[in-house]
Amino acid sequence: MKLKNILVILVVLGGFGLLGYLYIWYGKAFSPNLKGWDEEQFIYIKQEDNFHYVLKVLEPYLNDKEGFVEIAEQRSYPSNVFSGRFKLRNGMNTYDIIEALRKNVPVRLTYNNLERIEDFAGRLGSMFETDSIGFLETFYEPSFLEENGFTKESVLVSFLPETYEFYWNVSPLKIRNKMHKEYIRFWNAERQEKAKALGLTPVEVSILASIVQKETSKADEKEKVAGVYLNRIKLGMPLQADPTVVYAKKLHTNDFKQVIKRVYLKDTQIPSPYNTYQNTGLPPGPIFMSDQSSIDAVLNAEKHDYVYFCASVDRLGYHEFAVTLAQHNANSRKYSAWLNQAGIN
Repeated sequence: MKLKNILVILVVLGGFGLLGYLYIWYGKAFSPNLKGWDEEQFIYIKQEDNFHYVLKVLEPYLNDKEGFVEIAEQRSYPSNVFSGRFKLRNGMNTYDIIEALRKNVPVRLTYNNLERIEDFAGRLGSMFETDSIGFLETFYEPSFLEENGFTKESVLVSFLPETYEFYWNVSPLKIRNKMHKEYIRFWNAERQEKAKALGLTPVEVSILASIVQKETSKADEKEKVAGVYLNRIKLGMPLQADPTVVYAKKLHTNDFKQVIKRVYLKDTQIPSPYNTYQNTGLPPGPIFMSDQSSIDAVLNAEKHDYVYFCASVDRLGYHEFAVTLAQHNANSRKYSAWLNQAGIN
């Protein structure tokens, strides 16, 4: 056989070999390789995690573990593992899995209806890499509290209910600073002037707003309720706000999961700085994460002479307002009778 023919045969065989290799490689790279993966399931990779950790998590779902490792090595993934939150899809091929593991998916954070800073830290700790203790330590950082006029009891006011997007592995400091910037933006010169005119600091306005928000869910009544509390503050009267008693009771029993539908006379005797039946002025911190509308309701409080109000029987969800104690007592007796008849304890 001539040398030329031998070379041709070798080239042809080499071509077939290359085609065979490419066929096998293509199958490893682009054949479906992820099975049984929940569509809402993410993979969370910490800064200290390595490729062995990723492989351990994915192994139960891989059709071809060896193929995954081979392609990952070819794409230099084992030496460049990204930390974060990553979204995979059932039926993904290996190539797409590697690409997805390089695209950190942000967490959409929406929060409200929280009573304590501990609740907020717990919520964040359940959604991000850092645990609740790490968030609390960041919120309680002495320099942050001092520079902004907060205390451990009042720092919750710095976090206005809003929607944010953060990466799962973001630092607590970045989250705190981002939210605090929104707080600073909200408290513009106009709002600060309104607070000053009321004789209150922004923190005090937020504390009062938390009471107003817990007192009424009716947006068209908030300014009127706020006006009552401001009148009582001016007159040196205790606020006697039932929501503060509810908070004090939860704090006293260390049970913030309990549902308290009714406040009794004995409850108003609970010794607590949050109990506005026992103390004049505002409590040391908010009893709820007040929203922006409640804060604005305090800043734009209705001017009137009312110093009492009681839940209405005729307009459920609203209140009956009174100037005199006699009229208030009449409203209160009517409401108590309604509660008794309804069997609400």
